[in-house]
Amino acid sequence: MEQSKGQSGHHITARADRIPIFQKIAYSIGGLVNQFQAAAIGSLVIVLNLGLGMNPALVGLIGAIPRLIDAFSDPLIGHSSDNTRTRWGRRKPWIFFGALSSGILFALMFNLHKGQVESFYFWYFLIIQCFFVVSFACYSIPWIALGYEMTPDYHERTRLQGFSNFFAQIAWLVAPWFFKIMNNKTMFTDIVHGARSIAIMVGVFIVVGGILPAIFSKELFANLPRAKREKGYWNVIKNLLSNCATSLKCLPFVKLIAVTFLIFNGFMLASAFTLYVIVYYVYGGDWGKGGTLLGWFGTASSVCTLIAISLTTWVSTKIGKRKTFLIAMCLAIVGYALKWIGYNPQHPYLLMIAVPFLAFHLGALFTMVPSMVADVCDLDELCCGTRREGMFSGIYWWIQKLGQAGASILSGILLNVTGFNIALGASQTPQALLYMRLCDIGIPIVTSIIAIFIIMTFDISEAKAYDIRAQVERRRTERRNEEIRVEEERRKGERREGQ
Repeated sequence: MEQSKGQSGHHITARADRIPIFQKIAYSIGGLVNQFQAAAIGSLVIVLNLGLGMNPALVGLIGAIPRLIDAFSDPLIGHSSDNTRTRWGRRKPWIFFGALSSGILFALMFNLHKGQVESFYFWYFLIIQCFFVVSFACYSIPWIALGYEMTPDYHERTRLQGFSNFFAQIAWLVAPWFFKIMNNKTMFTDIVHGARSIAIMVGVFIVVGGILPAIFSKELFANLPRAKREKGYWNVIKNLLSNCATSLKCLPFVKLIAVTFLIFNGFMLASAFTLYVIVYYVYGGDWGKGGTLLGWFGTASSVCTLIAISLTTWVSTKIGKRKTFLIAMCLAIVGYALKWIGYNPQHPYLLMIAVPFLAFHLGALFTMVPSMVADVCDLDELCCGTRREGMFSGIYWWIQKLGQAGASILSGILLNVTGFNIALGASQTPQALLYMRLCDIGIPIVTSIIAIFIIMTFDISEAKAYDIRAQVERRRTERRNEEIRVEEERRKGERREGQ
């Protein structure tokens, strides 16, 4: 670990701690897969309501139930990934299997045709999605854990997450146009046909792009000795619950979970209203013009997010992760406030003034927080003596997905509470339009403010991270030396017995 004298000096990442660019690209394409499936589902699922006539509350329920199943499977998958030992490593077999199976299931999920009753669409989509989310968790949880362990360097971790997040934004450049594309009558007979066709292409990409990290990325802790565990299902469950409890006692980790829960799920809950506000408030029910503005808004957001990720990654190496995160969230709050001005029926594209500020919201969240979790993994090793990136990844996303399930249910309920009625078409009430805008703008502002106060208390600074790493590496050396000493004593004993 190379470092200038004094923790206040400029840190230089050691050559051994740098991740080769090819490995960064392979890992980051995995990030694109991770984001693309989420963006695609979010863009395509509206076909259930607008194309097949399903009640918004049922659509919300469809999004929630699989997330609950998925959420509880995440810690188990993470724990299993930590304890997997193969010649290909701990993470790679899981990543390969997850990418292959979930790509196939994604294509099947939207294989819907008109002419069926609402209950058929509900149960078909629900059952396939339940299998899909668990299958994709077999990919995503080990993939996230792999990112935590690819480098032990404080700043290289941020660069990796920034690089991956940069690639992932390509998904959000494309996905906002899905509604416009599947509503194109020259390409498809209707939006149901369009969603079905797009889902097949997304499924193929999940398979092809998802297996790349399994082939090319390097695991830093691929050859750890197998942990000694008692056999039996009950002992496995007991060990899993014990690991979960130990992880949730780590206060810095709990703070990062809470911050992500607030910001991400606040964003997800509010974003359910964006399309409706654009179409019914800004354009008075014109889906064509609304889809075009949504596409340009999403594309501009993704381009600005690419810039925001680069800026936050660079600034973080100068002033630290926590300060960078706080600045980014304040800028995002400004962006949400500007949306109130931007939703203007006389000047629809005024909405674009909010984009550069909004870009820092999720852009900074998924660059800074994963890097911070990697630092927490070092602290956990210092306390517990083992590497548990998979468990941290599983618990982190377990709680986020519980939030997503709640947000999915609540978004459908809130849409009904606002007074929105699809049967009214362009004649939505002024009260409904007002309440939809308040949800779209107010919810993420409130959750971001709470998150700011929490992150202000996060205490793993750059200096502390260096100190933790030094202690961890010293303990590893001592442990290896002790293992060598014990092995030499054993061999000497065998030789004496043989004489």
